[in-house]
Amino acid sequence: MLNPYVLAGISMALAMDAFAVSVSISAFLKNVYPRQMFRLSFHFGLFQALMPILGWYTGNLVGEWFLEYDHWIAFFILWAIGGKIVYQTMIGKEEKYEEGPLKGTREDPTRGLSLIMLSIATSIDAYAVGLSFAFIGVSIWFPSFWIGITAGFLTLLGIQLGSYVGKKFGKSMEFIGAILLFLIGIKILYDHLTGI
Repeated sequence: MLNPYVLAGISMALAMDAFAVSVSISAFLKNVYPRQMFRLSFHFGLFQALMPILGWYTGNLVGEWFLEYDHWIAFFILWAIGGKIVYQTMIGKEEKYEEGPLKGTREDPTRGLSLIMLSIATSIDAYAVGLSFAFIGVSIWFPSFWIGITAGFLTLLGIQLGSYVGKKFGKSMEFIGAILLFLIGIKILYDHLTGI
């Protein structure tokens, strides 16, 4: 049985990337509608819950191979999304989302492939945690549930914060959000390459 304080610490640590990315995305969107909030928090929480289970079950077979490349995958995904935000900001596309069906000239990062890519990028570390749980013989079900709940909750907080600063500071906040995505990608790469 995993110590509850250890589990809480692991859950918070894993959720930090989801929190930071949600701040960046909502700063980019400025006006975040309930449907977008639900999609982002649900998917980030779901992927954070599923990745440890995937790591647990794949064990040594695929796990060792995947861990050699997971940091590169997260790095390129975050840089691609950040680059897209910078591009859309520079060409001056304004959002025109409406309640109901979302419409607009900007691509909504809380939908489609962008959402899936961000969910994977922010949850890859959870895969490694599931793998380590398998090695030490810890049951995966409750920890995965708690990790997912924590990530979903912190994503909601990040959305609220990002939306507020996005409205207050406008385009400058969009660039800062993109830079934050770049920095998260660099941090993930650095942590894995240096063994931190």
